[in-house]
Amino acid sequence: MRIETRRGVVEGLAVDGVQSYLGLPYAAPPVGSLRWMPPQPPAPWTGVRRAQYFGARPVQVHLDNDMVFRDPGPSEDCLTLNVWTPAAGPDARLPVMVWIFGGGFELGGTSEPRQDGANLARNGVVVVSMNYRLGILGFMTSGALAAASPHGACGNYGLLDQLAALQWVHDNIAAFGGDPDKVTLFGESAGSISVCAHAVSPLSRGLFHRAIGQSGGAVGLHPEIWFRPRAAAQQQDDRGVQAMFPGAALAQLRGIDARALVEAANRAPVGGGARVRFGPQIDGYFLPADPATVFRAHGQHRMPLLAGWTRDEQPPPSGITAAQHRADIETRFPDHAAELLRHYPAPDDAQAFRAASDLATDLWDVVSSTRRWLHDQDAAGLPAYRYRFDLAPPDAPYHPGGHAAFHSAEIPFVFGNLDLIEGCAWRPEHRRLSAQMQAYWTRFARDGNPNGAGLPQWPACTQATGECVMSLGREVIAATDHHRERLRLLDALDLNPRS
Repeated sequence: MRIETRRGVVEGLAVDGVQSYLGLPYAAPPVGSLRWMPPQPPAPWTGVRRAQYFGARPVQVHLDNDMVFRDPGPSEDCLTLNVWTPAAGPDARLPVMVWIFGGGFELGGTSEPRQDGANLARNGVVVVSMNYRLGILGFMTSGALAAASPHGACGNYGLLDQLAALQWVHDNIAAFGGDPDKVTLFGESAGSISVCAHAVSPLSRGLFHRAIGQSGGAVGLHPEIWFRPRAAAQQQDDRGVQAMFPGAALAQLRGIDARALVEAANRAPVGGGARVRFGPQIDGYFLPADPATVFRAHGQHRMPLLAGWTRDEQPPPSGITAAQHRADIETRFPDHAAELLRHYPAPDDAQAFRAASDLATDLWDVVSSTRRWLHDQDAAGLPAYRYRFDLAPPDAPYHPGGHAAFHSAEIPFVFGNLDLIEGCAWRPEHRRLSAQMQAYWTRFARDGNPNGAGLPQWPACTQATGECVMSLGREVIAATDHHRERLRLLDALDLNPRS
């Protein structure tokens, strides 16, 4: 089916009732003089643009991880998005779900099989995903860039890319059968952190109407890495870039090959030996203030939130013993070891994995920041629904953890893409949970409430109800959070490393 966008006509590919439009440009290639500039409108085209292949993923360092891509490879010319729609025409007015991938603002792309939007779209929603700039290309700050900006701001180019994609959705999605007034922004890890950041950015107001956060928020993160104050970010980045490329001016940096920049940023030590980390900052434009300050003042966009994390965000080695668990706590937290061992007990080796995984998960800032986001949502009198993903994939060959509900394990369940993950012997309970999660997520996109016929009731998460959490596991069941005391202990001891 051909669709006319504001920049030209596109033709997608129809498979089993879903139209896919892949690799659509939502901004001009951020190359040359547009490197480290806010995204600019894409050039219009004449004729029909074939939209049947994924666009290039962002330039990024290659790491041995669980990401698999189906695109032509990394490129600085990466600002494309994808649309999957079950609509037969522009009058359908279906809910829209806009996905932001994770990867620590350094890795990722939209062509991963596990986040293909076709199966989720079969639940009666239009699904959109976008590429955005990463690492040094997406988040570098400098005094020279700030001086050249009409807003006196720099960095956050990756977040501004996401904003441009949201604006594209607002302007074009009705032609694909979507409702621009019923947009849900959802993401995982860095994508979830991004959703939270958009929830407090004045520039994003009105462009989305529900939020889903999967393992990550924009509050309570390491202040020297994420959401740094503008002056500190510029000072740190200027120092780091000069260590990588001594004496290089901005014009020279724009002439360096993009891959060389990313590789240099990945290996360059700064200060005490840590490599440079480029991520979101409080730039005075996209983020005029620290997200935590905005949330405390109840200044976030007023919309419902569905958020949570996986049971084993950071699973320990599968062979960990009770003695190793005790020794780890006594070494890392000598002043609080007794208290922690009471809340994370491992009386024998059989229980050591569970105790060690619980502690590592609770300490990781993707969990603490999501908890704070939910708490701030409730404090502002806004609907909040909390989950914990509890079902481990079966001996996942793409993740060495095995038998753990690890970080990102829920993604193929949300998208209905279990069969696109090679080598997994999925069981009936996995397929049942995937169907339930797709129903919860898409009903939330439709109504701002995940509940509906045929699903276990999902109560809102409030202080008054004991911070109810929906366990998404072999059984789907809601219960009071029985781990509140241990989480409050970590908050009181301020042990969260925020990294």
